[in-house]
Amino acid sequence: MTRVVRVDIAHAPYDILIGKNLLSVADRISSLLPQPRVAIVSNTTVAPLYMQPLVASLEAQGIVCQQIILPDGEKYKTWESLNLIMDALLTERAERKTTLIALGGGVIGDMTGFAAAIYQRGVPFIQIPTTLLAQVDSSVGGKTAINHPLGKNMIGAFYQPRLVLADIDSLSTLPDREFSAGMAEVIKYGLIDDPEFLAWLEVNMDGLMARDEVLLAEAIERCCQNKARIVAADEKETGQRALLNLGHTFGHAIEAGMGYGVWLHGEAVAAGMVLAAYASQALGHLITQDVERVIAILKKTKLPVVSPSLGGAARFKELMAQDKKVDAGRIKFILLRQLGEAYIGELPESAIDSALLAACEADK
Repeated sequence: MTRVVRVDIAHAPYDILIGKNLLSVADRISSLLPQPRVAIVSNTTVAPLYMQPLVASLEAQGIVCQQIILPDGEKYKTWESLNLIMDALLTERAERKTTLIALGGGVIGDMTGFAAAIYQRGVPFIQIPTTLLAQVDSSVGGKTAINHPLGKNMIGAFYQPRLVLADIDSLSTLPDREFSAGMAEVIKYGLIDDPEFLAWLEVNMDGLMARDEVLLAEAIERCCQNKARIVAADEKETGQRALLNLGHTFGHAIEAGMGYGVWLHGEAVAAGMVLAAYASQALGHLITQDVERVIAILKKTKLPVVSPSLGGAARFKELMAQDKKVDAGRIKFILLRQLGEAYIGELPESAIDSALLAACEADK
């Protein structure tokens, strides 16, 4: 059974389809194409697994497919890789009605979406996320970007896809580390505003980690429903949508400080959520048992719960100051009033220091 979640953005509504064997059912895609021509962007890891079934299903319906294969990894989320997409589109004279299809994880989705936003001032695009993290988070909501040496996702655009097609079959080939990294974003939804989902995850985490398809479909649908509701209310992150960044201010500092790709995004977010929990405790919101509960569920997914120190508190704060959520020189953090209720706030130096002391390796 294919589950459908509607992202009801007024100017650009679209569906998220969640199910099995979706890559080989081309009519889900072909009905949305303004012309029978697509450019499929993937990477050297995903393309050998899923490019040919997708191309075969599309070509069977008379759709011309251009394939663009990029190197795999967060370190390639750069201007240089974006230009490889542009070079390929221009060489093949892709038109304004040519649809770009992102076939891969969050890096491919973000870069393809950004390419679609700027090529000929905007062409249609479709997301086919093949990682858990991308299926529950990065493929939904229209955030597109590339990294800069001075900050993650600092160059990009809000640009909505025409369709998100989440094929659960693709998760069967996902390496264990990548699968665990995706679970960080799944757990995030329970922590920010869905305590019932958090409790459901605690009960069902063993089955999810065993990749039970029924449980995975339920978890992906619940995450997408939560994100669709938030994005529809705040497409461009002027308010409530920022809550989706729980753990990300700390996490982005970890990614930048360690070097992009050394820690996976979900790993950094997991450690960042622990830091956010300790900071919330320092403010008097959470009790010790709450923090222990956050740590326990992350440990069940084999995610890191201790952060690298990045050379000390001063360096950590310097890296956080480069975050997109800095406003008038002040760092905005996503904090927890209680488990299942997040808010946007600032942290006094003492709370940051307390969190870093509690959850950073070298500072213990």
